Amino acid sequence: MSLYDKRRAETRRAASIFLAPVIILMLIYIAYPIYDSFNISFFRWNGITAGRAFIGIQNWLDLMRDSSFWASFKNNVVIMILSIVIQIPIGLALATFLDFGGKKLNVFKVIWFVPLLMSSVAVGFLFRYALATNGGLISTIFGWFGGGNIDLLGDPNRALLTVIMVICWQFIPFYMVYFMAAYTNISFDIYEASIIDGATRGQYFLNIALPLLTPAMKSAAILSMVGSLKYFDLIYVMTGGGPGTSTELMATYMYKQSFKNFNMGYGSTVACGMFILISLMALITMRLLNSGKED
Repeated sequence: MSLYDKRRAETRRAASIFLAPVIILMLIYIAYPIYDSFNISFFRWNGITAGRAFIGIQNWLDLMRDSSFWASFKNNVVIMILSIVIQIPIGLALATFLDFGGKKLNVFKVIWFVPLLMSSVAVGFLFRYALATNGGLISTIFGWFGGGNIDLLGDPNRALLTVIMVICWQFIPFYMVYFMAAYTNISFDIYEASIIDGATRGQYFLNIALPLLTPAMKSAAILSMVGSLKYFDLIYVMTGGGPGTSTELMATYMYKQSFKNFNMGYGSTVACGMFILISLMALITMRLLNSGKED
């Protein structure tokens, strides 16, 4: 065996040793739970007793006809679209403002990043009380000006939009930091050259910076999409999926089926349906975003 082949074999051996713990953990905590969820979806089981009744694809047939599941999927899609439309442009605007402002605006980096440091559960409780109909912050402010109580979380027509605003408030700082990092990949020499050539900051942003930030914007859109399709904690704390099913999401619906109705078989089917839908939407989105690239 040549020296080159020996080095390749040693490199493969070292890589296998270092990758083995990660691969084992992924198999235990990712691959096996996915397999087991699909397996449980073929049974009628309450999740507590040992006995499980095999019912084949009945849970899947029920899922296809379940209007509540598809209503929750529709709510997820609404959150996904509005999250992308709101979070990414505002995050980009804040990052651009901070990048153009330089070090004198560092204090805003800290202030605007604070919402992301808070737990989603804590944010949910905070806004649930702040937006309460009686004694909430919004109702109190309206009361000062002679208005009545404002029911934002108890009105089916307002609840979902209200929750989306809270989600955006918490996660816009993530995209702000994401785009600030993307700005660091743009050489300062490019900015200086554009200013020397007579470009304004607006022209630099629209004609130079924005095209260079396009790959980061595509990645951010995929991150926002996947995250929006699996929201759970904040919405469950704020509304519990109500009023009615106006803010019900696939994750909250799965939780209720599994741990409130003790229908673990059907809850696993909902979880698997989530997995399939999220995977398909992510693949389609990546295909659409990358369709303009040359081979």
